[in-house]
Amino acid sequence: MVTTTDAFTTWTVPSLERRILDAIDIETPWQIVERFSKIVRLSGTPEERTAVDLLVARLDEWGIPYTLHEPMCFISHPGPTTLRLEGPDGRSFRAKTAAMGLSTDGEEISGELVYVPSDSGDQAGDVFSVGVSFGGQDVAGKIVMTEGFASPGKVTDVMAAGAIAGIFINAGQEIHEGICTSIWGTPDLDNQGRQPTIPVIAINNPSGQELIAAARAGGARVALSTQLETGWRTIPVLVAEIPGATVPDEFVLLHGHLDSWFEGVADNATGDATMLELARVFWDNRQDIARSLRVAWWSGHSHGRYAGSTWYADEFGIDLARNCVAQVNCDSPGARWVNTYNELSAMTETAPMVDAVITQTTGITPETERPPRAGDYSFNGVGLTGFYMLSSTMSQELRDEKGYYAVGGCGANIEWHTEGDLLEIADRDNLLRDLKVYAASLLRVLNASAVPFDFTRTTAEFRETLSRYQLAAGKHFDFGKAGSALDELDAALAALYAAAPVDAAPDDESARRFNFAQRRLARLLVPVNYSRAEAFYHDPALGVPELPDLHPAMAYGAAGDDVAKLGVLNAHLTRGQNRLVWALIQATETAQLATGR
Repeated sequence: MVTTTDAFTTWTVPSLERRILDAIDIETPWQIVERFSKIVRLSGTPEERTAVDLLVARLDEWGIPYTLHEPMCFISHPGPTTLRLEGPDGRSFRAKTAAMGLSTDGEEISGELVYVPSDSGDQAGDVFSVGVSFGGQDVAGKIVMTEGFASPGKVTDVMAAGAIAGIFINAGQEIHEGICTSIWGTPDLDNQGRQPTIPVIAINNPSGQELIAAARAGGARVALSTQLETGWRTIPVLVAEIPGATVPDEFVLLHGHLDSWFEGVADNATGDATMLELARVFWDNRQDIARSLRVAWWSGHSHGRYAGSTWYADEFGIDLARNCVAQVNCDSPGARWVNTYNELSAMTETAPMVDAVITQTTGITPETERPPRAGDYSFNGVGLTGFYMLSSTMSQELRDEKGYYAVGGCGANIEWHTEGDLLEIADRDNLLRDLKVYAASLLRVLNASAVPFDFTRTTAEFRETLSRYQLAAGKHFDFGKAGSALDELDAALAALYAAAPVDAAPDDESARRFNFAQRRLARLLVPVNYSRAEAFYHDPALGVPELPDLHPAMAYGAAGDDVAKLGVLNAHLTRGQNRLVWALIQATETAQLATGR
């Protein structure tokens, strides 16, 4: 029995962990990186299938069981794009169209060019969520140009403002590929109306500065065209299974994307190679692994807004809900020049375990952060605890020294999503270090008698969030019911964790009961903190704030004394608080049942 969470959140068996880490061989994964560095892996193409065949050949060689699924998903491949100034000058500019943007089928559309300044953000997560503020400017029927990537947040705002097209100025010399839809995965009846309805293109910074000058001079018009192949396409989803020796029904899902923009070495050939080597190592040591490890390579990440992982979440949702201990994303490990783990995605309950693993394995103190709405985190609606997304990265000081801007992968190398993401963007030594981080992290979750997640960290996060929202709401709304429910849950968690069966076998009844409770806590607490959608549905690919149903409390200041606005806010927050409180009550009962109370 224990009285603090440290005993189970930082649990390890040093001798087994050392054996697992020593078994890692960088040669095989580096060979995969080298082979993938010569393959352009667009989702659902024969070239991508060549990459799948390379992985399958290794799995066959080692005798690792796997299934190759071939779902039909909604995929978009960008094609040629044109952009020119109209008039006597008629200058043309290099441009790329975003996946899922509207295709003009090569026919030009033209309109008045309007420049709207916007912020691109300075963190990797900002790449996917920052929007555009028009400040009352009327852009209806015009072509809007603004800074940043063609992210779903920005494109959604440009469409809502009535623009007929969007031009996005990337921060450097290169133009980054991307996908602009806010629909997560394959569309359904509820979200198909959010499919982008305007052409969306990106240009580099020098071209952007020329066009900004033209727009500010007044009267500038541009003509542009796009071509895309968007529609239903069969894509590969490869899933290997390493069965656990004692509790095989419980499993950890390790996953990352197979498809890429161009050759995509650091995003994500290095991740694909990492997962393959981890599959080999854990297969070779399967007699010593308690829980099952499921390793999934997704297609459809880049060209279908996480279509492969979303399909898997849909198709295997009940299995995931019943049995998945955690999902672990593997994207962009082993890039060149990386020297920190300071933008490491981890849900709060995993932070003590993650901190211990990385510090002990690498000697580097990590900085964890809330996972953004990105990176194949397609399981928030199921309620899976998750950790990792992007891996090691360059420090901000090194980025500043190099004059780099924020990107969404490649260890902060600005070759992300460009033709330049080639073999030189990867680094053997850094890949080996990241491999060891993943191996140690997985081992601790796979083998711990008491799954090493501390939901008192989650409740502390909830309290901090509620405090901010209460400050914003002032006298208009009281979050006291949620606070009281948190008090009861904390008491129940204290009793649960004091009785954590750290010395029991993973298949002991006490461990099974404790770990069922841990999974159930995740199913209840993850959705209320990361999703507005119903269970098994998917939120848009837009930023989701902490306790999203209560985030509208931040709008009280703008509402002033407007009775109608205050009434709507109060109604919304009452319903949102009810959702949260009910989840907290069920979580309390879960913890109490696990301790026989």
